[in-house]
Amino acid sequence: MSTVDLARLQFASTSIYHFLFVPLTIGLAFLTALLQTAWYRGGRPEYLRLTYFFGTLLVINIAVGVVTGLVQEFQFGMNWSVYSRFVGDVFGAPLAMEGLAAFFLESTFLGLWLFGWDRLPRRVHLATIWAVAVGGVASAAFIMAANSWMQRPVGYAINSVTGRAQLTDIWAVLANTVFVWGFIHVLLASLVTAGVVMLAVSAWHLRHGSNLAVFHRSAKLAVVVLVPASLLAVMVGSHLGIVETAYQPMKIAAAEAQWNTCQPCAFSLFQVGGGNNDQNPSKVIQIPHLLSVLATGSWDGKVEGLNDLQAQYQQRYGPGYYIPNVFVQYWSMRVMAYLGAVVLLLSLWGAWLLRKGRLEHSRWFLRLAVWSAVLPFLMNTAGWLLTESGRQPWIVQGLQLTRNARSPSVSTTAVVASLCVFLLLYLVLALVDVALMLRFARRELTMAPAAGVEPAAAQAGY
Repeated sequence: MSTVDLARLQFASTSIYHFLFVPLTIGLAFLTALLQTAWYRGGRPEYLRLTYFFGTLLVINIAVGVVTGLVQEFQFGMNWSVYSRFVGDVFGAPLAMEGLAAFFLESTFLGLWLFGWDRLPRRVHLATIWAVAVGGVASAAFIMAANSWMQRPVGYAINSVTGRAQLTDIWAVLANTVFVWGFIHVLLASLVTAGVVMLAVSAWHLRHGSNLAVFHRSAKLAVVVLVPASLLAVMVGSHLGIVETAYQPMKIAAAEAQWNTCQPCAFSLFQVGGGNNDQNPSKVIQIPHLLSVLATGSWDGKVEGLNDLQAQYQQRYGPGYYIPNVFVQYWSMRVMAYLGAVVLLLSLWGAWLLRKGRLEHSRWFLRLAVWSAVLPFLMNTAGWLLTESGRQPWIVQGLQLTRNARSPSVSTTAVVASLCVFLLLYLVLALVDVALMLRFARRELTMAPAAGVEPAAAQAGY
C-alpha cells in the first residue's frame, strides 16, 4: 500500500470508529430528554428511573466518542497538511463553530445535568438535558456542513495569489443542498440508532422478567420513535440519492455498478462478481425502472454509466482514473438499504404487538429485538462508506485529488506506526465501551438521585 492509502486507512478507521458513537449519543440524548420530560410533567417515578438508567448509557458513549473525535481532528494537520492549507479557510469555519459553540454547549450542560441532580431546580435540570440534545444536533450540523462542502464545494473562491480556497459566503455553505438533506438523514439515523438500542436493552429486561412495567414504557417509547424515524430515513435517503446524482453522478453509478449509460435503468437486488476489473457482473433479480426512480426521481430517468463519466472527467480534469471502488459502493448501498428495511419491519412488528398488548409476551420479537442492537451500527458504517468512498479519488470534489492532499514530510513508517497505535487504542476503547455498556445495560434499575430541590419534591420523597 502507498503512503496515501495508509493515511486514508488511518483516517477511515478513526472516522468509522468515531461515527459509531455520534448517532447513538445524538439520538439517546433526545430520548433521555423525552423520558425526563415525561417524569417532569407526570411525576411518575418510573420515568425518573429510566432517565437515570439510559442517561448513564449516554454518558458512557459520549466519553468514548469525544476521545476519538479529538484524534480525528488532529489528523488533518498530521497526515493531510496540504489539504488543510488549501481549504483551511473554508473547512475551518464550520469546525471552529462546532468547537466553540456546539461542543461547548453540549459539554457544559452535560456537566450541569450530571452534577445537578440534587442541586438544580427541576425545570432547570430538565432544561440542561435538552440543551445537551440541542448541542449534539448543532455539533452534527457544523460537521456535516464541512463534510458536505467536500462533496459539493460552494461559497468559496480561489485566491489568485496564494492558490488557496477562501470562504466568500458562509450561508451558501450552510444552505448547501447536499448538507440539508444529508443532515436530515443523519438526524433520522440517530433516532433510529438510539431507538433500536433502547428497544434492545428494554427487550433484554423484558425477556428476563426484570421490572416489566418500567421497561415496557421504554420499549413503547422506542417503538413509537422508531416507526416514523425509520420510515422517514428510508424516504430521505431515497431523495438524497437524487441530490447526489445531480452533483456526484459517479458515486451513484458506482453504487449500482452501472458501467454503461441506461434509460430507463433497473436496480439489481444482488450481483455475483463486479468491481473495477469486472464490467460484466451477473446481476440477480433486477427490478425494472427502480434505479431511474432512485437516482432521478422519474420513471424513465437517465443514469450515466461509469465509462461515459470517466471519459467526461478526463476531458474536464485531465488524464486519470476517476472511478471509485465499485465493490465497496455497490455493497455499502445495499447493506444500508436492506438493514434499514429490516429495522422498519421490526418496528412495525413492535407497533402491532403494542396495539395487541402482547409485546412483553412475544418471545421471538424480544429475542430478535435484543440482537437487532448491532443493525444500526452496520447501517451507519455502510452509509459512511457509501458517502466517503464514493467521492474518491477526490478529497474535495472537483478541486483536489486525495493523492495531492497528504503531508509530504510524513513518511510511510510514521503512518504505519501511528496507524498501529491508533488501532490498538481503539481496540482497548472498544473493549471498555462494550464491557461498560453490557454491565450497565443489564443491571437492575436503581433509585435515581433527586432531580430538583423544590420543597414540594422533597416532601414527596423524590
